[in-house]
Amino acid sequence: MEQRITQVDAFTDKPFAGNPAAVCILSTPRDELWMQNVAREMNLSETAFLVRRQDGYDLRWFTPAVEVALCGHATLAGAHVLWEEGHLKCNEAARFHTKSGLLSATKTDNWIELDFPSTPDEPVEAPPELLQALKISPRYVGMNRFDYLIEVESDRIVKELDPNYSLLRSINVRGVMVTSISSTKEFDFVSRFFAPGSGIDEDPVTGSAHCCLGPYWKKRLGKENFVAYQASPRGGIVKVRCGNGRVYLGGKAVTVLRGELSGV
Repeated sequence: MEQRITQVDAFTDKPFAGNPAAVCILSTPRDELWMQNVAREMNLSETAFLVRRQDGYDLRWFTPAVEVALCGHATLAGAHVLWEEGHLKCNEAARFHTKSGLLSATKTDNWIELDFPSTPDEPVEAPPELLQALKISPRYVGMNRFDYLIEVESDRIVKELDPNYSLLRSINVRGVMVTSISSTKEFDFVSRFFAPGSGIDEDPVTGSAHCCLGPYWKKRLGKENFVAYQASPRGGIVKVRCGNGRVYLGGKAVTVLRGELSGV
């Protein structure tokens, strides 16, 4: 039996940028071990598995090491494939049933907007090993149910970060986002996201992190709409719109590879 698989670069409009995700649209559910093995084989930050149901799709996300409860770029990639391959009409919303509840995606021209839950942070005291691993002096440290959020003084600091990944891996948390106000008028804020404990040293563009970054910068800047840049080596642009308990993430996507998993 062969299973079709598609690789999509998300939060970008050009190949080999943004965040790559693999997408498997399954005819029937597969067991967790099989999905984890496929994700490990693909060796991308996320692989998304979709199964059709009456009112949308069941959606699960796996890194090469673990299943995660919320992922933005692989959801964007999954919606892109559903429209591109004709599973949904372009004017139909994509509905996803996930471990983080019902998520949806809509398409306008070349942009896809995701409707995600807001995951705001609360201030915390940073463990010494976190700051030691990042080699920074923070302006602010917070944490939500997934990750640490750290604000630093400038986007230069964000872009020049060179973490100690071995030390970061010892911290019991999904990931760490580091952010600052942008020094250019093109973007409102910049960030990077590190998740060695989840099998990803640096995630290129992290949609779910912006479910926290959006509300954080809303409080700091007193506005609700942002254009954000994730300053990883691949880089990616995320439009962020804050609503009542929801965050709307806008991005583009491009297919770079189509193939088949053989004998699985």
